[in-house]
Amino acid sequence: MDKTGSGTAISLPHFSHDKSPIATLRGKGQKVTAVVPVELIDLHPEMGSLLEEALDGLTKPQKTLPPKLFYDERGSRLFDRITELDEYYPTRTEISIMERHVGEMVARIGAGAVLVEYGSGSSLKTRVLLDHLESPAAYVPIDISREHLLASARRLAAAYPGLRVMPVCADYTSAFEVPEVEALLARPTVFFPGSTIGNFEPVEAADFLRRVARVVGPGGGLLIGVDLKKNAKVLEAAYDDAEGVTAAFNKNVLRRLNDELGADFDLDHFEHRALFNEVQGRIEMHLVSHADQRVHLNGTSIPFRKGETIHTENSYKYTLDQFAHLASATGFAVEEVWTDDQVFFSVQYLVHRSP
Repeated sequence: MDKTGSGTAISLPHFSHDKSPIATLRGKGQKVTAVVPVELIDLHPEMGSLLEEALDGLTKPQKTLPPKLFYDERGSRLFDRITELDEYYPTRTEISIMERHVGEMVARIGAGAVLVEYGSGSSLKTRVLLDHLESPAAYVPIDISREHLLASARRLAAAYPGLRVMPVCADYTSAFEVPEVEALLARPTVFFPGSTIGNFEPVEAADFLRRVARVVGPGGGLLIGVDLKKNAKVLEAAYDDAEGVTAAFNKNVLRRLNDELGADFDLDHFEHRALFNEVQGRIEMHLVSHADQRVHLNGTSIPFRKGETIHTENSYKYTLDQFAHLASATGFAVEEVWTDDQVFFSVQYLVHRSP
């Protein structure tokens, strides 16, 4: 549960400037508000493809829904609440690792870098880096939730006067091109925090890392969060909190199908379930049907048996050796690993090696 490109050149249709006040200047008794543009690149991720994916998943023997459905504006807000829960260790643990070792991390990234963040969310961890990076050329956050992305980009533009902020609305789980901004991508570093790599199936994770490798190029860097294997009780509590926030987050996929695609799910007839699959080494999130029922989506009648589940997300957990092996198979080498004292979580710096 985390926020779940190739090439270096792209023409930029749907390019717009969103003006955000970033600083207040005073001179000769006058108060002047300086304004810089937030430059939105909207690649218009298609809901049509989500309809096709939803119908495909819901008609399989084990029903599934794509995790990208979590992250509309409401889902993104719910996820932000999840990160603040006592049970949900990944966010606070990752932030504490970054705060402790940020000097070493920015030394790896270097001066004048373009920071490209996949699945930017609220950008809390990004601020840890931006507070310490030397003269970053630009920040390019990429997220599928347009409104949440813009709100976060505006806040960062306000907090970091002079930083070029270029949000890209796109589905980063599919191949797309990161925009070329003059010569800015000469020094790209991809930032992929939050253990989101665990939301991919292992083959998909390898494909994703290969796409990142093409973005950063030989010698380019990837700063990535990787959740580590640990006690199953700790993991299951993190994905099934006592307040029910994760349950609401999970059910939000059904609400979106109702609101955006005209489905007729009764949310009260489904409940959230999270379990650790020891064999696969992953947390699984499911929505369990309370009764025999039928749901309709785009003219298709979908039967559910009592107890039948919709599998909505996996979150794979790695050992350090397992992730190093995955990275190596995709052209990356792990150059440095930082962990917390309990070794619950890791932040890793990878470098793309020339073929």
